[in-house]
Amino acid sequence: GLGLLVIILRELLALRRLASVERLQRRAAEAAESADQAHARALVDDMVGFLSGKPETAAGRKALEGLRDDVIDGPDLLRLAEKELLEILDVRARALVTDAAKRVSIVTAISPRAIVDLAYVAFEAARLVRRLSELYGARPGTLGFLRLLRSTLAHLAVTGTIAAGDSFVQQMVGQGLAARLSAKLGEGVVNGMMTARIGIAAIEATRPLPFVALRRPGLGDILAVLTRLAARGDEARK
Repeated sequence: GLGLLVIILRELLALRRLASVERLQRRAAEAAESADQAHARALVDDMVGFLSGKPETAAGRKALEGLRDDVIDGPDLLRLAEKELLEILDVRARALVTDAAKRVSIVTAISPRAIVDLAYVAFEAARLVRRLSELYGARPGTLGFLRLLRSTLAHLAVTGTIAAGDSFVQQMVGQGLAARLSAKLGEGVVNGMMTARIGIAAIEATRPLPFVALRRPGLGDILAVLTRLAARGDEARK
């Protein structure tokens, strides 16, 4: 009974943490529209408290504390907070997405069966979503993770980033790349790009502030990495 109570409490705390991320996102959108300085300052204070347990943000929190009184405009204060608090986390998030896409590309290029490809893509995508949520401070439990997966899929659907079949291959691989690579290597690139799409949607779902001052992650850089990796693999195979 005590063990069950501990599990329930952990799940409730994790759900509360995830709900805090969603509230910060909503408040950031409202603050950007209203340009209210008091609203922006309160939001920045909550952001600092939310990320206080992340040692990576210590330098940014210190810099923000020294500069915040010099910023009068609410949206400018939010942009400053985004840059100081989230830039280092965004760099790590891009690295996580790129590494996951590379692993998926390599494994699906050498795996002998489609069922293995599907299982590994699902495993890697789920692990990537969890790691990104932990990076941005959500730390979801089991129920929170399922809720986060739903939010990630919702971002994919809303932004139109779910694509499959020949049109997806043409869009992502394009430029005659599929013809130059073997079928399995081309398939690995496509699966890696799908994993990257899921990762970018997870960043949107777990990042406390929307992308305004900093560049939103794109697929172009990841595609370049995967195609170079596939090209080297194709040369080694020949």
